[in-house]
Amino acid sequence: MPVYHIVLFRLKPGVTPAQLSTWSQTCQAMVGKIPGLLSMQTNAPLPISVPRAKGFDMGLVAVLETAEHVATYGLHPAHLEVHKMREELCEDTLAYDLEF
Repeated sequence: MPVYHIVLFRLKPGVTPAQLSTWSQTCQAMVGKIPGLLSMQTNAPLPISVPRAKGFDMGLVAVLETAEHVATYGLHPAHLEVHKMREELCEDTLAYDLEF
């Protein structure tokens, strides 16, 4: 059953659009490198959601084949590279996994 890995990010002050673009491209490049990672999308919240977003100003949705692939994804070198970038760009994150 597919797993939707949803992560919200609260960016540090001063993060540039160029930094976000590089981060998004690096995230999307994980598809095809990490076993079980079917898709990856990143974006800012819709303007209507901003008042309820509690300061989270970027999000990502990754679709993985199974719950077992979430563990593989978390430890994969390509994900660790993105994780390192996240630590440089973000002051807080919230992750949530849903299986449908």
